[in-house]
Amino acid sequence: MELGPTSHEPPRPQSQKGSDLSPAEVFAYDERDFVLSGVEWQENRGSRGPPVHTMSHFDRVLQSGWKDRQNRGLFRYYLEELQTRILPGMVGFVAQLNIQRGSERRRPQEIQSIQQRFDPQQFNFSKIRPEEILFGMSRGQTSSRPCLAGAQIPPGSAFVLVVINVSPLEFGHILLIPDPTLSLPQILTPQVVCFGLDAVLLSGHPGFRVGFNSLGAFASVNHLHLHGFYLNWELLVESAPCEPLLPEANFYLLQEVPVPCFVFYSEGQQLEELAQRVCQVTNYLVKKEIAHNLFITRGAKPEGPIHSGARPGIRIIVWARKSCFGTKEESAFNVALCELAGHLPIKTAQDFESLTEALAIHTLQKCLLPDSLFSQLQCELVALLKE
Repeated sequence: MELGPTSHEPPRPQSQKGSDLSPAEVFAYDERDFVLSGVEWQENRGSRGPPVHTMSHFDRVLQSGWKDRQNRGLFRYYLEELQTRILPGMVGFVAQLNIQRGSERRRPQEIQSIQQRFDPQQFNFSKIRPEEILFGMSRGQTSSRPCLAGAQIPPGSAFVLVVINVSPLEFGHILLIPDPTLSLPQILTPQVVCFGLDAVLLSGHPGFRVGFNSLGAFASVNHLHLHGFYLNWELLVESAPCEPLLPEANFYLLQEVPVPCFVFYSEGQQLEELAQRVCQVTNYLVKKEIAHNLFITRGAKPEGPIHSGARPGIRIIVWARKSCFGTKEESAFNVALCELAGHLPIKTAQDFESLTEALAIHTLQKCLLPDSLFSQLQCELVALLKE
């Protein structure tokens, strides 16, 4: 896969003026740097994550930079190890108490439409501090070893900035941001999806995840970005068996979770084509004004088995769901990408202690599309991907 200036490059809107956000360092890599085998959860994975796993060069660079920014006081709060409960039940929800994120994060923007235009007057990522940037990711280099160097990204090359999320929900919480001067709204592009897939494959940790919230699905900033973070716990969506919808497109339906979803699966091949298919689906949802969340994670093969710790590929999970506009707050948690995947950041100690699986499922299922609409959408997406 070659990501260059002509690879699905969107039209360039007028650039925003602001501070120089060119990365001081560039993480240059190619597909030979992907960790394509040996990623799995250990047998005692009911404890605090895998006690032993191989850290890739990407993991080391990301984590050391993230810790450095935390020690320098660049976050809104200092993230300690979070108190965690695995809710009793079949799903295995991972609930984490994160009071400070609930109280100290920036107030989300008012969103009225999934296709809302970028507004330069609102907060956007051209306004971040340059020291919040860890590095730039640039793919397609010829070196067989990923390189972190104080070099400029060649003009016209595709890249994303890897930036700390100053209100972290877990360790290593970052944002992947295409060139901020493009002023892109929060609508997925094949190029940014490719970088999300790359980031998961560059990590050797089975708990490194990447995700996306559309407008109307609890995106807090209308400026294109993905989330990335480490979660040292398995999630049901990684391994629950899927039903084939269009196997030749690696497209499946996952129903054995509280909110049914669509799944793409890959073991690291043809990523550009995969990103195109993902965006065929999400662009269709945008056109229909259907809110959506996306979650990229190491995953078992679509057919399972459910009890294996092996993660030979990646699952790209798409939830089509009811829109939620304004700044409504659920009592325990909002329903965004983490929560749909089974990771529940909780804002109050009372909710953290009292939350049950039944209550969590009830909250999540408030975002379900009507059965008839979901069935119709399933047929339309299969037809779309057949074209």
